[in-house]
Amino acid sequence: MTQTIEKVNVEKQAIEAKKAAKTLSLLTTEEKNDALLILANVLEEEYESILTANHVDLEKAREKGYDDAYMDRLALSKERVFEFAQGLREVAELEDPTGIVDSDWTLENGLNVQKVTVPLGVIGMIYEARPNVTVDATGLALKSGNAIVLKGGSSAISSNKAIVEVMHRGLEETKIPKEAIQFIASTDREATSQLFTMKEHIDVLIPRGGGSLIQAVVNNATVPVLETGVGNCHLYIDKEADVKKALEILVNAKTDRPAVCNAVETVIVHAEWLEGNKDALIQTFKENGIKVHGDKVIVNLIPGAIPANEEDWANEYLSTDIAVKTVNDVMEAIDHIEQYGTKHSEAIITENGQTADTFMKLVDAAALYHNASTRFTDGSALGFGAEIGISTQKLHARGPMGLPALTTVKYLMNGNGQIR
Repeated sequence: MTQTIEKVNVEKQAIEAKKAAKTLSLLTTEEKNDALLILANVLEEEYESILTANHVDLEKAREKGYDDAYMDRLALSKERVFEFAQGLREVAELEDPTGIVDSDWTLENGLNVQKVTVPLGVIGMIYEARPNVTVDATGLALKSGNAIVLKGGSSAISSNKAIVEVMHRGLEETKIPKEAIQFIASTDREATSQLFTMKEHIDVLIPRGGGSLIQAVVNNATVPVLETGVGNCHLYIDKEADVKKALEILVNAKTDRPAVCNAVETVIVHAEWLEGNKDALIQTFKENGIKVHGDKVIVNLIPGAIPANEEDWANEYLSTDIAVKTVNDVMEAIDHIEQYGTKHSEAIITENGQTADTFMKLVDAAALYHNASTRFTDGSALGFGAEIGISTQKLHARGPMGLPALTTVKYLMNGNGQIR
């Protein structure tokens, strides 16, 4: 009986979102921007109620024994609330991705054809322990003229519910109906599964979280899916890598925020570079508390290194653990990435332009870096204001998905009585 009630409610929410999407499609850029600014202000004004709700989630998470990486993703602070509020302001400053005439031509019979960007409609967002996603995804959806149905993880339900309630109050002062933001306040997995098959109401699903969540959506949904991916990201230190650059980038990519998907999980080191710089590398690992899982060469070289197995090469640690692999050339590094990478973000450190070019052309990933940290695979870092996820697929959108990824196109034909 409970599942039947929830199913009716979830479907009702999806229907309300679809109706709201039609209203959104008629709003001007200015009206949407004004709404985002109001939402940013109200989130800052009411941050204490959000933190109170977040405290409830954190206490439950501690009781369940979640690890530090998970707790970091779940935790909010005044600074974090103000950061995602500022993200809404940055999104408001961005160009409206809708109503853009991508191409315009007239046929010989006088029929004018325009290819114009339009909203996707209703976005279903399924995500885990990051309450900031509630705001980031909503801001991008509203700016691009889409309604959104949010299904956050059970561990953040109090935080997410509080955030949505605050945003609903903010929308009362705008032209956007509050029904444009739907939050499914259920911890039952059945409620999530219901979104998978609502093709008549939901236009696209975006899963954001761990590999099991993403695969559950991809494998079971009949609604089109914009697939985001886990980040088993690699850093290849070539034999011609600058030592200072290599070590600084390694430390940043691994330790700046280990629990995020663009953090490096595996370092691939050219044997010649390692031979000349092993002491500096060992010291870097030691000073930064990086726990090494390595191949035979690394285990014999680094005191305390743990022998790496197949799981280590494929692991998204989301911690200060790292896997270290030695190779004899760039092609061996590329082959390792091909076997174990998740097509998220990969980097090469080298002063050899030809080697870098080979790496950039042959590695199949959404984001590739030459002499820079993988931590830049992020919507805000790349100037998108915020991101709704990082796509590791190749159709429609790839890489950090900002506003343009939440649009599709219409062909508009204007004639004067033409028939065929």
